[in-house]
Amino acid sequence: MSKLKVEQTALDGVLVVHPLTQHEDFRGDYVETYNEEMYRAAGITEKFVQDDYSTSTRHVLRGIHGDAKTVKLISCLYGRIYVVVVNNDAASAQFRKWQGFTLSATNRLQIRIPAKFGNAFLVMSEVAVFHYKQTTYYDRPGQFTIRWNDPAYKFWWPIDNPIVSPRDAGAE
Repeated sequence: MSKLKVEQTALDGVLVVHPLTQHEDFRGDYVETYNEEMYRAAGITEKFVQDDYSTSTRHVLRGIHGDAKTVKLISCLYGRIYVVVVNNDAASAQFRKWQGFTLSATNRLQIRIPAKFGNAFLVMSEVAVFHYKQTTYYDRPGQFTIRWNDPAYKFWWPIDNPIVSPRDAGAE
């Protein structure tokens, strides 16, 4: 069995995870997206209880959302997305620090996002499928939302006028 490659990012607890198995030939491709034994051996020991995905079109921005208890493992199954992860833990020395990542069906990277962090993604291809595993069941009332263009954070986005929901625009 191969070893899972995991990289620490500039944000404490946020990890970039490289695919364990990736094979492509004339028939298509095969990617192993999760293997509990290998993830545990690499230090990712959370028990994931729910998987979700969303499909969005170019320039749709979803987020920034998070909560105080959920750890997520996110990826892009189809297309290309720009992801922002932000520390929303007021007790952390990295409070309000953020980092951007590009995830795609080509690079097959995953990002582990700790509890008390928010995340958002912007679709950079015609269509993208965003996938996430989480350690708790969805709890909308327990979530926080940070406006995608909140000037206190100075987020950088590849475009100026994304398509956002009323919630993400700050209207809810």
